[in-house]
Amino acid sequence: MSAQRFDQLADQRPGQPAQHGSGPEPALTGPTVEVLQAMIRNACVNDGTPISGQEVRNVDVIDDLLGDLHRQHYEPLPGRRSVLTTVEGSDPHAPTVLLLGHLDVVPVSADEWREDPFGGELIDGEVWGRGAVDMLNLTSSMAVAVRHLADRPTPPRSTVKFLGVADEEAGGTWGARWITDNAWDDVACDYVLTESGGIPSPGPAGPRIVMATAEKGIAWRRLTIRGTPSHGSMPWGSDNAVVTAAEIVRRLTAFEPTAQVHEHWRAWVEGLPVAAEMHEMLLDPGRLRDAFAGMDTTVARYCHAVTHTTFSPNVIHGGTKANTVPDKVELDVDIRTLPGITDDDVDAMLSEALGELADRVELSLIVEGRPATSSPLDTPMFDLLRRRAAAVHPGTEVVPWMTVGGTDASFFRMRGVPAYGAGMFSSAMTLPLFASRFHGHDERIDPASLGLSAQLWVDVVDGLPG
Repeated sequence: MSAQRFDQLADQRPGQPAQHGSGPEPALTGPTVEVLQAMIRNACVNDGTPISGQEVRNVDVIDDLLGDLHRQHYEPLPGRRSVLTTVEGSDPHAPTVLLLGHLDVVPVSADEWREDPFGGELIDGEVWGRGAVDMLNLTSSMAVAVRHLADRPTPPRSTVKFLGVADEEAGGTWGARWITDNAWDDVACDYVLTESGGIPSPGPAGPRIVMATAEKGIAWRRLTIRGTPSHGSMPWGSDNAVVTAAEIVRRLTAFEPTAQVHEHWRAWVEGLPVAAEMHEMLLDPGRLRDAFAGMDTTVARYCHAVTHTTFSPNVIHGGTKANTVPDKVELDVDIRTLPGITDDDVDAMLSEALGELADRVELSLIVEGRPATSSPLDTPMFDLLRRRAAAVHPGTEVVPWMTVGGTDASFFRMRGVPAYGAGMFSSAMTLPLFASRFHGHDERIDPASLGLSAQLWVDVVDGLPG
């Protein structure tokens, strides 16, 4: 979308900073829908290989929208482009806010979709396509909000930076990690706002809004298991690497590290509308398993993941031919760590889980890991996010939560910058619905959520105290 098209879509030209009401300005929703549709259609699918993604296509969409605003591009590999722009604030004492959105999406199983996953069509009141929930919806709203702020005759109070990055879906190697390692001064800020927040979560005691304040660490390992090749017609007593690997998978699946009750779990539990006995169980590491047994499976899976370091054996390669006993198997394990867990701790847990088979395994890193990270709850930014959520969804309580997947927020938290998963979704997009569409089939989003998120970014940079 061009800057000229942005002007045409705006039902009214903004003359003053956004008022802190409950709904988005008309100038925000339509452009956000169009930018989202364009980015979905670009199909910047990141399969984890260096040549995939090609986020340069979505950078072109953003460049077209931002028009004459100064931009900085980062492209460590051909086509893996990220983009940064800045709108200066009027108050030199106000914090600088960085809006962080990623430009890539995960692969799809197109045959399982009701609609074209890269059609970007508005169907039955929702924009359909891969990335509509994760997270091109927020990225498009961030870009539109920055364009909106730059067009106003009155600048925002805070300086705002928008960073659209490549490669988030494969660990950020060619995106946020590369930029924070090589161009930190460009993206330095006081706060980061990114994905995984602003989602309504209904409960018996009343509605809640979740905002991400922490996330687990990533410590993926490749386990190489060796055997002895021989003829498949004589399997008795053979040293079959596949058989050994199968036992290793069984042991990893059964392994249960010690549960941890940390501050972010406590904050989450405090907001749960549960009976006093269940509340006590959820805060007792020794009784968590009993508490999970009485929960809905989807809820229990999250609660288990946020209180345990987890091991999930997800990819296996081995063998060459049906009549040959394999001498090598590679097993990729998704390991997500809790706060305070180090690489040495992970390797010790693997050794404990595998027992005497640990000597049969060679360990290597799949990607460069990163520790679990968290942000404080007593900052002016988090207080403002609470107030904005209450303005849009009256009577709601904001609940901090730990995301069990990885986001680019961790690269900023590791440098001491508070980062929050934010956004503002309509009451139609509940947390269970959001979770079902995240990396799922038939991913889609309602335009009201797009406009509300764009308005949030405007309100934050206007309302954040110095």
